[in-house]
Amino acid sequence: MGVRVLSIGECMIELFKTSLGSYAIQYGGDTFNTAVYLAREGVKTGYATALGGDDPFSGAIVSLAQVEGLSTDAVLRVPERLPGLYAIETDSAGERRFFYWRQNAPARQLFELEESSRIEAAMEAAEWIYFSGITLGIYSDAGLERFEAALKRARQAGTKIAFDSNYRPALWAGDIERARSVFRRFLPLATMLLPSCDDERLLWELDADDDVMAALQDFGAEEIVLKRGDAGVLVRHDGGEVEVPIGDKVVPVDTTAAGDSFNAAYLAARLQGIEPEIAVARGQALARRVIMVRGALIPREEA
Repeated sequence: MGVRVLSIGECMIELFKTSLGSYAIQYGGDTFNTAVYLAREGVKTGYATALGGDDPFSGAIVSLAQVEGLSTDAVLRVPERLPGLYAIETDSAGERRFFYWRQNAPARQLFELEESSRIEAAMEAAEWIYFSGITLGIYSDAGLERFEAALKRARQAGTKIAFDSNYRPALWAGDIERARSVFRRFLPLATMLLPSCDDERLLWELDADDDVMAALQDFGAEEIVLKRGDAGVLVRHDGGEVEVPIGDKVVPVDTTAAGDSFNAAYLAARLQGIEPEIAVARGQALARRVIMVRGALIPREEA
């Protein structure tokens, strides 16, 4: 029997600036962050990616995943390769900029590796698969074809799919038409969508929240959870909509992983049978704690 949620993507070396102005090392990546927070919420979670073979950084990522309670059965190791790296710069309002070194990271070839059948088997055995637009953005055309086929087989096997668009233009080299084409292929496969309104407006060139929700509905997901920043969250489920205000507002230290942690707490609550409105509140509460600490993963004692 597989995990309840298999998260797929890339975990990288993270350089973040400390309060002293120097840089420290952590590890993160959008789908990895969500996987960790899901595990902290008590959900049996696995992570699927490819890392280097024997370098200390890849080893540290695997060790971190295991300490956090993640299954690493779907982590492939590739000799003589290194994981990607990114640095975070935050401004006085806590908003962040990312700088990446990831072109040769083995995670980019996950579905083109000889052992990729292990990933496909794990997908079919999972209750849910979670991935993002960043996952899509790192794969080649051949990798996308194999990933799409594997997702379709998993759906036929009864697996549900949660997707956060997390559109990042730089990953698509400015080719918005290619990004749209890829998203149109993968959005109809999702059971649950967990997008951010700003990302959707940018990707589809839409003006209003209502336009975003209408566009997303056309893809047929059973549940859409639209994160709208200060405007709160809009959930469409079972033919109805519920609007949840943002709640207590805080001044962030670092907004890294705000959406990733929200998604984890929301999905964990829904897997427990909790209604969307309360699930949103749980997601917001976790995200508020996360943005008060530098880096993607807050210390376990503060979770």
